[in-house]
Amino acid sequence: MIFFKLMAIGEVSEILEQEYGPLEWHSYQDPIDVLIGTILSQNTSDANSGRAFASLKASFDSWEAVASAPAEHIAQTIKSGGLCQIKAARIKQVLEQIEKEQGHISLDFLNAKTMAEAEDYLMRLPGVGHKTASCVLLFSLGKPSLPVDTHVFRVAKRLGLIDSRASIEKAHSLLQEQISPSKVYQFHIHMIEHGRQICHARQPRCNRCILRGACPSSLRFHRS
Repeated sequence: MIFFKLMAIGEVSEILEQEYGPLEWHSYQDPIDVLIGTILSQNTSDANSGRAFASLKASFDSWEAVASAPAEHIAQTIKSGGLCQIKAARIKQVLEQIEKEQGHISLDFLNAKTMAEAEDYLMRLPGVGHKTASCVLLFSLGKPSLPVDTHVFRVAKRLGLIDSRASIEKAHSLLQEQISPSKVYQFHIHMIEHGRQICHARQPRCNRCILRGACPSSLRFHRS
C-alpha cells in the first residue's frame, strides 16, 4: 500500500515557485476592464475572450457608451467570445447598475473599502460570483482575494487541499483561509500554469509532476 503525505498549501506554493519561478504582484489594471474581461472569459478560451474584449473596446469610446447601447449591438461586437447574447445582457446590466449607484462608471471607490466590503459590493452586481469578484480585487485593487477557476479547483482537489466533495464556491473560502495574503497572487498564477501544463482535466501528466509524491490522485491516474 502506498501512503501519501499531504502537503500544506504553503508547501505546495513553494514547490510551484521553484518550478515556475517567483512572481511579483502587480495590481495595475483598470477594475472595470478586469470586471468586463472576466465576464467575457466565462465558458470560452483566453484567445476568444481576448478578441471579444478588444473588439468591445475598439467599438465604443467609453464604458458609458457600452451601457447605453442596445444589448444586441453589444452582442454583435463580442460574438467571438461565445454566449454573446447572455454576456451582452450581463455586461449592460452591470455597467448600468454601477452608473446608477455611483453616478459614473468606475470602481475606484472600492480602493477605500476593506476586501470583504469590496467583495460584497461586486457580488451584488448581476451575474458576478466569487471568481469574477476575486479577479477584480486581485488584479486591480491590490486586495489578496484568491480567484478559483477550473484549473485551481481541479489541482487543489487532486492534491487534497480541499475536500473532493467541496463545491467551487466553497473552495474559494477553504483555500483563501489557508494561504498567506502575500502568496495569493503567485499561488493563483502557478496553480493555473500547473493545471494547463501538467494537471490536465483528462490524462494528467503525473509522470512529470513535481507534486506527484504528495498527490493522492496520481496513483489513480497512473493505473488508468
